Amino acid sequence: MIGTKWIFRNKLDESEIMSINKAKLVAKRCNKKEGIYYDETFAPVAILEAIHMLLPFASRTGIKLFQIDV
Repeated sequence: MIGTKWIFRNKLDESEIMSINKAKLVAKRCNKKEGIYYDETFAPVAILEAIHMLLPFASRTGIKLFQIDV
C-alpha cells in the first residue's frame, strides 16, 4: 500500500489577500517498494459545490459513497 499525505496551500491575489484554498493528495516517495512501478499518477480534484450537490443526491437515491471494511 502506498502512503499518502495531504498538502494544503493558500493562494494569494495581487493585493496579497488570500483568495483560494487548495489541497492535493500526494503519494509519499519513501514508501515505494522495489518491483512495483508507479508510473500512473492520480490527482483528485473536487469542487466544493459539486460535493454539496453530490451528498444530498446520494442520500435520496441510496448510493453508498464510502465503504468501510471492519
